[in-house]
Amino acid sequence: MSTTPPAPLSPKRSDLKSALAQVSLRDESRLRRKLDRARTPDALVALAEEIEKARTRLAARAVSVPAVSYPEALPVSQRKDDIATAISENQVVIVAGETGSGKTTQIPKICLELGRGVRGLIGHTQPRRLAARTVAERIAEELDTELGDAVGYTVRFTDQVSDRTYVKLMTDGILLAEIQRDRMLRRYDTLIIDEAHERSLNIDFILGYLAQLLPRRPDLKVIITSATIDPERFAEHFAVDGKPAPIVEVSGRTFPVEMRYRPLTVESGDITFDRDPVDAVCEAVDELSAEGEGDILVFLSGEREIRDTADALRDRRLRNTEVVPLYARLSAAEQHKVFSPHTGRRVVLATNVAETSLTVPGIRYVVDPGTARISRYSVRTKVQRLPIEPISQASARQRSGRCGRVAEGICIRLYSEEDFESRPAFTEPEILRTNLASVILQMTALGLGDIAAFPFVEPPDQRAVKDGIGLLEELGAIARGSEASHPELTPVGRELAQIPVDPRMARMLVEAKNNGCLHETLVIVAALSIQDVRERPAEFQQAADEKHARFNVENSDFLAYLKLWDYLREQRNDLSSNQFRKMCRNEFLHWLRIREWQDLHGQLRQITRGLGWTVGETPASENAIHQSLLAGLLSHIGLREGEKRDYLGARGSHFAIFPGSGLFKKPPRWVMAAELVETSRLWARMSARIEPEWAEKLAPHLVKRTYSEPHWSSKRGSAMAYERVTLYGVPLVTGRAVTYSRIDPEASRDLFIRHALVQGEWQTNHKFFHENRALLDNVEELENRARRRDILVDDETLYEFYDERIGQEAVSAKHFDQWWKTERRKNPSLLTFTPETVVNSDAAAVLGGEYPDAWRQGDMQFPLTYQFEPGKDDDGVSAHIPVGLLAQLQPVGFDWLVPGMRVDLVTALIKTLPKNIRRAVVPAPDYAAAALAAVKPRSEPLMTAMARELSHLGGIQIDAKDFDPAALPDHLRMTFVVEDESGKVLAKGKDLAQLRRALAPRVQKEVAKAATGTERAAATVWTSETLGALEPTITRSIGGQQVTGYPALVPENGGVAVRVLSTPAAQAQAMREGTRALLLAAVPTQLKAVTAGLSNAQRLALGQNPDGGLEALVEDCRVAAANEVIAAHGGPVRTPEAFDALVKIARSELAGRVSAILRMIVPILEHAHQLSVVLERSRGEAADDVREQLTSLLFPGFVAELGSARLRDLPRYLAAAKFRLEALPASAQRDQQAMDVLDRVYAAYDRLLSSLPEERRTARDVDAISWMIEELRVSLFAQSLGTPTPISEKRVLKAIEAIKR
Repeated sequence: MSTTPPAPLSPKRSDLKSALAQVSLRDESRLRRKLDRARTPDALVALAEEIEKARTRLAARAVSVPAVSYPEALPVSQRKDDIATAISENQVVIVAGETGSGKTTQIPKICLELGRGVRGLIGHTQPRRLAARTVAERIAEELDTELGDAVGYTVRFTDQVSDRTYVKLMTDGILLAEIQRDRMLRRYDTLIIDEAHERSLNIDFILGYLAQLLPRRPDLKVIITSATIDPERFAEHFAVDGKPAPIVEVSGRTFPVEMRYRPLTVESGDITFDRDPVDAVCEAVDELSAEGEGDILVFLSGEREIRDTADALRDRRLRNTEVVPLYARLSAAEQHKVFSPHTGRRVVLATNVAETSLTVPGIRYVVDPGTARISRYSVRTKVQRLPIEPISQASARQRSGRCGRVAEGICIRLYSEEDFESRPAFTEPEILRTNLASVILQMTALGLGDIAAFPFVEPPDQRAVKDGIGLLEELGAIARGSEASHPELTPVGRELAQIPVDPRMARMLVEAKNNGCLHETLVIVAALSIQDVRERPAEFQQAADEKHARFNVENSDFLAYLKLWDYLREQRNDLSSNQFRKMCRNEFLHWLRIREWQDLHGQLRQITRGLGWTVGETPASENAIHQSLLAGLLSHIGLREGEKRDYLGARGSHFAIFPGSGLFKKPPRWVMAAELVETSRLWARMSARIEPEWAEKLAPHLVKRTYSEPHWSSKRGSAMAYERVTLYGVPLVTGRAVTYSRIDPEASRDLFIRHALVQGEWQTNHKFFHENRALLDNVEELENRARRRDILVDDETLYEFYDERIGQEAVSAKHFDQWWKTERRKNPSLLTFTPETVVNSDAAAVLGGEYPDAWRQGDMQFPLTYQFEPGKDDDGVSAHIPVGLLAQLQPVGFDWLVPGMRVDLVTALIKTLPKNIRRAVVPAPDYAAAALAAVKPRSEPLMTAMARELSHLGGIQIDAKDFDPAALPDHLRMTFVVEDESGKVLAKGKDLAQLRRALAPRVQKEVAKAATGTERAAATVWTSETLGALEPTITRSIGGQQVTGYPALVPENGGVAVRVLSTPAAQAQAMREGTRALLLAAVPTQLKAVTAGLSNAQRLALGQNPDGGLEALVEDCRVAAANEVIAAHGGPVRTPEAFDALVKIARSELAGRVSAILRMIVPILEHAHQLSVVLERSRGEAADDVREQLTSLLFPGFVAELGSARLRDLPRYLAAAKFRLEALPASAQRDQQAMDVLDRVYAAYDRLLSSLPEERRTARDVDAISWMIEELRVSLFAQSLGTPTPISEKRVLKAIEAIKR
C-alpha cells in the first residue's frame, strides 16, 4: 500500500465516495452510510473532514508496519513467495504443512508483507487459548515488538489488542462471538484459520460462514492452514465455479522417527496379562532415557492422569530429570516454563493440546498411550459424554511428528502396530459427534436461514440437528413447532444468543434475572462452566472429603458453590497471595481453577451488565436459585423409583446420584442434575432437590398433558378430568383434578347435559330445572306405583330435548348461566318439560290408575310411598306412621292394599289356593277383577270377601283358610314404616302387631310427651291436689296428626300415679287397677272379721289354696270384692269427689262381700282336693287333659280374675272332671270321642284368637267362648250334672263364627 500523504478532499459526493477506499474497512462502512444519508452541503463538508481524519489514521498505520524477516531454517520460508503469490491472486488459499513447517508463525508475516493488516486486522485463529497466546508471543518476538502492540491476542479472559495491532491471535470461539456483533467481519481484511484439520465445531461453522460471506466481501482474504490431512476437502469447500481453492503444500522440518510398539497387553507363554498404564509410561520413559540426551513428551488423556503419572515419575527419582505438566488450565507462567531454556532432561506430560499448534522445543522422544478424551454426544440419552477413546491414525502421526524436529527421534506407542493399522484414518469432525444447540442458536440469531442448506465442510447428521433444535426448544430459545429449516428465535432465545456460554447455562442466567437471583446464579454458572475447583486426589480422598464437607448444603450441591465462593472471598481478603495459594493446596482446592472461576464470573457479570441486567442487593431464596438453574436443566430431572436409589430420567433413561454428591446418602424424591455422565452407568453429577411443579411452570411448551376419567362434578358445576403431566416421560403430576371444559368443550357439554340437567346432579335456582325435576319425580313415583318402567321416557330422549335447545357454548354450569341469562328473555319456557315430553305415548293410560298418596283410617291419615325395587325391603307400597299414632292404628283394611294393586293382589291370592280348587277360578286375573267388582273394599277382611265371591263365581266351596297369605310376594303386602317427628325410621315391617309390641315403650313415651302437664306423680290418697280430676281423653297435634291420649290411674311405687296411656283398652284396665288400689288402701279389712263363723274344717280347706295361704286368699277375695263394689256402682271414677263417695260405699259393703266370697270358695277347694286325690292315681291322656283343665281354673289370683259370677260354676266343673276320671276305663271309647270333639272346638277357638287383634282377644264375647267350652265338657263327660243352657259342639262353633263376622 502507498504511504504517500493523500491530497486534500473536495466536498463533492463522487470525490468523497472515491476517498472511502483510502480509509479502514470499518471506517469505510460507517462513513459510506453517512454519505448515503447526507443531503446538504454542510453535511458533505463535515463528512469530508471526518473522511480526511480517517485517511490520516490509515496513512499513519501504513507507515508503522513492522519490518518482516523469515527464519531460513523453516520450510515455509522456502515457499513464502509461492504462498504470497497464491494469496495475492486468490481470495482463499489452503496451506497444507506438516508439523514444524513454521506455517503458523510465518503466514501472518507474509500477509503483512503483502500489505494486509492495514485497512483491517489480520485475524489468526487457534483452537486453544494456550496456542493463541504462545503463537502471539512468538510472532511478536520475531517482529521485534511488544506483545499487544503490532501483534496482540484475545482469549476468553484476556484482551491484549490495541489500535496499533496488525495481527490478532484469538481462539476460534472469539471469532465466532465477534460474528454476532460484526456480521460482515469488517474489522478484518485477512483471516487465517489455523489447524483447520482439527475440525472443531467452531472451525466448521466459521468455514461455512466464510463460504457464504466471501462473495459479499471480495476484499477479504482467507488462508486455511492445515496439516497434510485431507486438505482437498477444504479446497472443494471454497471452490468457485467448480474450481477448487489452490493448495500450497509445505514439507515439515523433520528428522527420521523410529516407531516402537509396546502394547499394554503382554503374552508370556500361555499367560496374557495387562500392564498398568502409568507403569507402562514410566517404563517407556526409562527406555527413552537410556537412548541419550533430549526431552520426552508424554501424551495423556487429562489432568488427573498427568498428576498420577507425574507422581509416579517423581517416585522413580530420575537423575537430572524435571517433570513438567502442560495443559490449557495452567497459568501463563507455568505454561511459559515449558518453552523456556533449561538444563538437564525434561519429561513434559501434556494433554492433546501439544498435538497441534504448539511446538514444544527440544523434544526428541514421544510416548503415545494412543488414547484421548473425545467429546461425544449420545443420541439415545441426549447427554454429552467424554469417554477415553483410541485416537485416529492421523492423530497418532501428529503426535509422533512432535519429536523429529531437532534430531532423529523415537516414538514409543503403548499399543500394537496391528492396533494402529486398524484405527480410522481421521478423527471424526466435532460437528458429527456433539450437540449442535449452540451452533444452531448462533446461526438462527445471525439469520443464516435453513440449517440443512448451510455450507458446512461436512454436513452434520440430521439427528444431531434435530437434537440441537430439541434442546433449544427445551430451553425456550426457539418457537416450538417451527420448521427445522427456519427456526424462529423467541425473546428468550435472543437473550441467550448474546451470552457466550453453553445455552443451558445462558438459560439459567435469563431465568435468574427474572427471579431476582442473578448474583448467586452467576457464581454457580461460572463454576459449572469450568472443572470443579475441589480436588479429590486418590491418595487423600477422605481428607479432601472432610475439608469439602464444610461447604455441603442439604439437598443441594449447587448451593455448596455459593458457600465456597463466600469462603474464598473472605480468605482472599484476609490472606496474602502466597498464603491464599497455600491455603488452597492444604484444603484440596485448585488455585488455578479458582482464578479461572473468578475470571469467568467477572466476564459473565460484565456481559450481563452490558445487557442492562441488574444484580439484587438482598440475598435470594434457595427456591428462586434452584428454579433458575432448573430452567436450563429440564431434561436433567429425575423421579426416584420407590425406595431404590435409581431415578427415572428423561426419555426413559435411568440414573443414580453420583457417590460424591451431598444427596447420595439421603436421595430426595425429585432431583435435577447439572450433567448426566455415562461411565460404568449413567451418573447425575451436581444435583439438587426440586419440586415437580417448578418444572411444570418452567416447561409449559414441553410438558405433555393427558386426561382420563372425565366426569361430572356437581360441587364445581363443571365436567372434571384427572390430568397427568409428563416431561420427557417423567410424570410430574398424576391424578390432578382439572376442569375439562377447556380441554374438550364438546365432551364437557355432553357431560353437563347428561348429569346436571338429565340426571339432576346440580345445585341451582333456575325455575325450569326445579319444575322439570318435579315433573320427573312425579312420573317416577307413578312408575313405582304402577310397578312399570316404561312410563318415563329414557335419558336419551331427555338429552336430545336439551341438546336441541341449548347453545354449544354451555359447557359448564357457569357457561350455561351466561347463555340462559340472555336466552330466557326470548323464550322463558324453552327448557321446560311438558307431560308429553316425559311420558311415553303408549304408557299414558296408566296415568288414570288409583294409587292414593295417603291412607285414611277414621280421622287419621298416613302418607303412602311406592317403590318398584324387587328384592328390597321397601318394594311395593309403604304406609308411613308417626310413632305417636301407632297405638291408635287399627290393623284392619291394610290387607286390601290400594285400588291399583288389588287385581294383582287377588290374582296372587288365587294362585296360593290348592290346585284342585284353583282350577275352578282360572284365568285368575279375570276372576280376581270380577270378585273385586262385587264387594265393597275394606268393609270386611279381604280373604273372607274373596272366599265368598270366588265360591259363588267358581261354583266351588272356598274357605278363607284355603288362601296362603304367607306365599304372597312381599310387594303385595303393606309395609309399615314407623317414624319419629324428624322422619327418622324407627322400625319397619309387614306385621303391624309385632311393630306395636317392639315399639310399645316408645309409643307410650310419645303419647306422654304429647300430654305434657296432664300426668301426676304417685300418691296414696286421691285429692284434687295429688291426682286431681281425670279427663276421658286428651288430644294433641304431632306432625299434623291428632294424637289422642287416655289418662288413667296407674299403680306404681306403692301408690297410684296419673299417666296418659295410648289406647282405651289400656286406660280401662289401668283405671280398674288404680281405682281398686286406692280403694283397698282407703278401706282396710280385718282377717278375723271376714273369717268369723268358719269351722275348723272350712279353715283347713281354705288354707290349701293356689294363692298359698289364708291371708293371701283373703287379699285375693278383697280384690274380687273391690272389683264388684266398683262395678256395682258405675265402674271406676274420675274425680276425687266421686272416689270419696265410693269409699263410703265400700266401707259398708266390702267386708260382707269378702266374707261371702270366702264361703263360696270353700266348696270349690273341697272339690279340687277330691279331684286331686283321684288324679294322683290316674294316668293317660284323659288324666293329662284334666290336669290342664284344673290348672286353667285354679291359679294364683283366680278369685279376682274369675269373679264371683264364674266362681259359682267351678264346683260343677270340678265334679264333672272327677266323674270323668272315675268312669274310666269303662268309658274310654266314649271319652276318646268326647276328646275329639274338644280338639275340634279348641282348634277353632285357637284360630279365632290368632285371627283377632291382641286387644280384641280379651273382649267379653271372646272370653265367653272359653266358658262355653267348660260347659261342653260337663255335657260330654258328666251330662247328669246338667248345664244352665243347652250346649253342643255346633253351638260353640257357631258362636266362634259369629265373632269372626
